[in-house]
Amino acid sequence: MRPIDISEIKNIAEYEAEREHWRPCILALKDRRRIRAGDALTFLFENRETVRYQIQEMMRIERIVRPAEIAHEVETYNELIPTEGELSATLLIEFETAEERDVRLRQLIGIEDHIWLAAGDTPPAPARFDNRQIAERKVSAVQYLKFQLSPEQAAAFKTGARLVVDHPAYQAERELTAAEREELAGDL
Repeated sequence: MRPIDISEIKNIAEYEAEREHWRPCILALKDRRRIRAGDALTFLFENRETVRYQIQEMMRIERIVRPAEIAHEVETYNELIPTEGELSATLLIEFETAEERDVRLRQLIGIEDHIWLAAGDTPPAPARFDNRQIAERKVSAVQYLKFQLSPEQAAAFKTGARLVVDHPAYQAERELTAAEREELAGDL
């Protein structure tokens, strides 16, 4: 999947004019790409459209108008776009209260070694986390990760796949539906 080019980004005024029509489409797209594993982990699988939307929203919220700052946002968010044979996700680790979040995020240290995407009977693909977000004492509630699939794994993905979390403090397994697999297969 090719990266977003700065020429695809609209200025804030142009974006405001199209936002009311574009936003519901993107939110529907994100709903199709959002997969929950257990009671606290949500994977939002990213593609060009979700990333472009995020850039536009950041510009709108932060009032970013300078070309160098816009270029920086594009460069930063382009890291979320999957390349060939890859799935890319924003992982949201969600707990109800600040107190629970503080305790549970400390318990999840090392989670970067315990998330897998299993496709058919092929060996599972480990999640590759953005190492800039890994801390020694506490896990960040938002993580960026990728799954690199071999051609065999990508072919098997179309007929069956599941997300597996096998951390000592959190275990979950989530079979992807046919509709979810079809949505995400286009990224591969």
